[in-house]
Amino acid sequence: MEKQKKQVVSMRLNGIDLGRVKEIARRLRVRESDVYRFAIKTTLAKLAPFYDVEMRGKDLLPVFIEMCSELTSYFELDADSLDRLINGDLVDPGKRVDRDDIRLLSMLGMPEQYLFIKLRELAHKPVEHLGMSAMIREYFQDKYSRKEPALEPVLEPVLK
Repeated sequence: MEKQKKQVVSMRLNGIDLGRVKEIARRLRVRESDVYRFAIKTTLAKLAPFYDVEMRGKDLLPVFIEMCSELTSYFELDADSLDRLINGDLVDPGKRVDRDDIRLLSMLGMPEQYLFIKLRELAHKPVEHLGMSAMIREYFQDKYSRKEPALEPVLEPVLK
């Protein structure tokens, strides 16, 4: 097994973030570099589906359900950008995410009352009983995680 070379990486952080890293490292009694590596490794693990260029459509939904507000605000992604990221040139209609659902994802950073209205419109059922993130997760699971119906074996009648 070949040893992977480590590289020094330079990044710009504002003073507030640097102070936070220093305080976290101090309280955990670790080096600041350990905090940076931890933050990078945990974020890379959450974004793992993006490593696989074959991951498209509904396969990417778990990433966006978990991190969409952070991704959309930090990278300034709108519904069109999300559609290109999620569906891209995907042809398989069974894997595509509906445009209205992509708009819902793009709204995840907005105040909950807007999300609530849009979700109620899309779900076509009462959505009041859960917290907003649970309702959104349930909506996408119901819509995109349906199991395909099992195919019944066709039995030929036995002729006597």
